[in-house]
Amino acid sequence: MSQFDLTGKVAIITGSSKGIGKASAFELAEHGAKIVISSRKQDACDAVAAEINARYDEGTAIAVAANISDKAGLQNLVDETRAAFGQIDVVVCNAASNPYYGPQEGIADDQFRKILDNNIVSNHWLISMVVPEMRARKSGSIIIISSIGGLRGSPVIGAYCISKAADMQLARNLAVEYGPDNVRVNCIAPGLIKTDFARALWEDEKLAERRNATTPLRRIGNPDEIAGGVVFLASAASAFMTGQTIVIDGGVTI
Repeated sequence: MSQFDLTGKVAIITGSSKGIGKASAFELAEHGAKIVISSRKQDACDAVAAEINARYDEGTAIAVAANISDKAGLQNLVDETRAAFGQIDVVVCNAASNPYYGPQEGIADDQFRKILDNNIVSNHWLISMVVPEMRARKSGSIIIISSIGGLRGSPVIGAYCISKAADMQLARNLAVEYGPDNVRVNCIAPGLIKTDFARALWEDEKLAERRNATTPLRRIGNPDEIAGGVVFLASAASAFMTGQTIVIDGGVTI
């Protein structure tokens, strides 16, 4: 059996109606997992779940809308997943927000708090909701989608970078706590990926040209190129890996 086989596993992916989350959902389904699509809007979630069920077996995916800023909504996401599939084996904390673009000194308090709450605290909430059953079962993989912004500073997305650095430390800390129960916690740090979330960065032609010129692979990435890393971390292929951050950035940070 392939180390990447996920047959019988159940995965929740937040922010999975588009971009990296959607690509990850399809790739996890491709390797045999049952999928729970989640984002803020139920109709968008329903559409992606329908796509997955049309491509694979009916019942491969369900859709449960949840706003990551709503703790009760996240608990409902977990409860509905258990009701549908019985257990949770993999959680991909992908959803995030960045309502401010500019120097750090100009950010409003509510914008800063929103970034920290949505990008760090919500991950803590969701993980805390799913980890007890994983620890009891002595099996589970938690994947946080961070960013190379967490490895360096930025003059325009500083608060976002701060939150993504915190996600890396969240993974390290939880890996220490949950490791004795064989629950693994890892991060992926993408570089610039062609998603709606990063549109302000890659649609700027001059900025994109500069980025391409300083990227060893000479291009920005696509969501599918992050999804492979998600499958790796979700599967037995990464069974001896925890607390780590995998950088997938075309070589930018080297």
